[in-house]
Amino acid sequence: MGITNYYLFIGALLSAIVALLHIGCIIFGAPWYRFFGAGEKIAVLAEQASIIPTIITSFIVLTLLTWSVYAFSGAGVILKLPFLPLVLIVISAIYSIRGVAGFFFIAKPMGRSPQFWLWSSAICLVFGVIHFLGVKQMWHDFY
Repeated sequence: MGITNYYLFIGALLSAIVALLHIGCIIFGAPWYRFFGAGEKIAVLAEQASIIPTIITSFIVLTLLTWSVYAFSGAGVILKLPFLPLVLIVISAIYSIRGVAGFFFIAKPMGRSPQFWLWSSAICLVFGVIHFLGVKQMWHDFY
């Protein structure tokens, strides 16, 4: 198998990198949660050795890794997974919606910094666009 869709390949790599950064938060704790803007409440819970930050972050890691695997599948790097076009559309939509929605929280950041909402929203929006471009490129293969 070879790369047939560079947009989805890049999207897969980006999701995997972000998953690794979230694993870093689990391993390195409060300083990483603070640096990446998870909020003081999560950082304090991590300092108190609460399992809650690990559970939440693990869910995010599993989601991002699943998305990465699906994007690798769409890129032609691994075998075609079930419901591939639908799942990739949903992934693209979630990244894009999260990207746009986050900008509305900059003025009222709900325990996070305005910078967190700005940067995470911009990143999610870029990821969404990359995935949508990949879906567009592969669309003729499915329909």
